[in-house]
Amino acid sequence: MLAKPNDFSAVMDIAPRPDTVFVSGRGSWITDQDGKRYLDFVQGWAVNCLGHCAPAVTGALILQASRLINCSPAFFNAPMGQLASLLAHHSGLDRVFLANTGAEANEGAIKLARKWGQKYRGGASVIVTMEQGFHGRTLACMSASGKPHWANLFEPKVPGFHKVPLNDLAAVDRAITDATVAVMLEPIQGEAGVYPASDEFLRGLRDLTRARGLLLIFDEVQTGVGRTGKMFAAQHADVLPDIMTLGKGLGGGVPIAAMLARGVVSCFDHGDQGGTFNGNPLMAAVGCAVMEEVSKPGFLNEVVRLGQLLGDELSGLAVRHNLGEVRGRGLLLALELPRRNGSEIVERARAAGLLLNAPRPDSLRFMPALNVSKDEIWEMIRILDHLL
Repeated sequence: MLAKPNDFSAVMDIAPRPDTVFVSGRGSWITDQDGKRYLDFVQGWAVNCLGHCAPAVTGALILQASRLINCSPAFFNAPMGQLASLLAHHSGLDRVFLANTGAEANEGAIKLARKWGQKYRGGASVIVTMEQGFHGRTLACMSASGKPHWANLFEPKVPGFHKVPLNDLAAVDRAITDATVAVMLEPIQGEAGVYPASDEFLRGLRDLTRARGLLLIFDEVQTGVGRTGKMFAAQHADVLPDIMTLGKGLGGGVPIAAMLARGVVSCFDHGDQGGTFNGNPLMAAVGCAVMEEVSKPGFLNEVVRLGQLLGDELSGLAVRHNLGEVRGRGLLLALELPRRNGSEIVERARAAGLLLNAPRPDSLRFMPALNVSKDEIWEMIRILDHLL
């Protein structure tokens, strides 16, 4: 039987999807099957950091696809080495494990921390994580996350995670025992509604984990690769973690992620960690292209300026419409909705040709391309102002 056009009956139902079918995109705009264009301030949940079908991304794909698409991860390939070197250079960390998704990178971070605990901390394995945190959808990552409605889902989960409130250093200190091996958190809790860890908290965690002989793990899957105006969000606080994970924006639209670690922490033995497609040249070539674009002189300064403009405009909306605070950093921002009508606003916005995200009923989240234009920001504000 031939497949019918736009027949999605065989697609597993895991999310409430509208009837819209997207067929093409350029920059900050995406077009559906009827030719309607939408201004996209979701960008695949902060994935398309250079916008839809960015020339740097498509160019890297075409060039690398003509050379070598894949080879066994048991061998080196040139883009793998180049991307690992770029990430090590920009992060200050020493070793890089390339993966496919942020959840896979976080899973690797949990495994590496526990292996380090076995070797150097008497078998310690418990990781302190944050309430409301989000680290992905594998069983271990769901167990590490602090989403309340996941509490009894897919039981039994992976044990060994102790959750504390974000920005409460004393609570972290109290949670540490001889069984603790690491502290793990997002510098900004994206899925929770864009709640930043304060710079003081991050610096305090670095001091505390050093003093107690623990590892510090930053999940920068959403905040990394320029999203906050620095290459990595931890750099705002001038903190270097022991392990850091990346995903989403690293590929500019293609599936690639990474786990970075200090050399003294990189204690996997051969065979402990791997993956069929990890470090494959096609995806690694795109990662290199994205890193080269984001690290160009002035790029991150422009992200800061655009983030300030977006924040100022959202603050103006909040005043005009009696809304709540604007939270976040750079081009990862949220607008608080006292009426808890986020889903309704998202639906109305899509009908008006604007794609927004409401991670919770009380928040709108804004994750435009890092090279979004001022005019596109003002157009988004105009549409949202009208809807509100």
